[in-house]
Amino acid sequence: MAEGRRLLVAGNWKMNGTRAMVAEFAAGLEAVSGVHLVVVPPSIYLADMALAFEDSSIGFGAQDVHTQTSGAFTGDIAAQMVADIGAQWTIVGHSERRAYHSETDEVVADKLLAALEAGLEPMVCLGESLVQREAGEAEATVGRQLRRIAERVGAAKLSQAVIAYEPIWAIGTGVTATPEQADDMHRVIRDVLDELGVPSGSTTVLYGGSVNADNAADIFAGENIDGALVGGASLKSDSFMAIARALAAAKHA
Repeated sequence: MAEGRRLLVAGNWKMNGTRAMVAEFAAGLEAVSGVHLVVVPPSIYLADMALAFEDSSIGFGAQDVHTQTSGAFTGDIAAQMVADIGAQWTIVGHSERRAYHSETDEVVADKLLAALEAGLEPMVCLGESLVQREAGEAEATVGRQLRRIAERVGAAKLSQAVIAYEPIWAIGTGVTATPEQADDMHRVIRDVLDELGVPSGSTTVLYGGSVNADNAADIFAGENIDGALVGGASLKSDSFMAIARALAAAKHA
């Protein structure tokens, strides 16, 4: 694996969790050599995460941030607020935000800039729908998303982000891209990054889409895949840890 590319497993809890779950989950986590672990709960539990991981190498972050630093945006959270509570990460551009909140690539780009300005590490999500894949438009769709974001933020800013490829048709469906499909799309992403002047060899690119303890090893065999953005399988510490150990075994074998 190229220097600069980190091994990373991030757990997106989506709209799930309780305070008791935070404590139970934290108790079940332990460091995995060479792998960065990040937990992304609903923002209401970030304070609990800050306490649970106060003296830990395990990171945590928000599922979304606003483009602005403050203002009359009821229900939204600024990136500076996320950083102020001690979080280090945020997701931007998740397909559910794009679908349910009509977020465009331009909005995603502005959230990326807001995250970086606040000192957060952003995970920028890209991905195609089933219709786009069946029409043979998967590569063009993901490439277009990446280029539009780059046009707005520039190569230097984009190079500071982690990229997460999440085929929309494989999110929460139980359907997973084959290892070949996943690695091929990660290669496409790296090709586009190089085209944009972002050194792909030092950019961490994750796979997201029904990753679990059973299929993780096969997915991580792809040379272009540096880890996973995990959904449902991140709600239990044992399955989350199994995925992290599978990544370590695949890349350190």
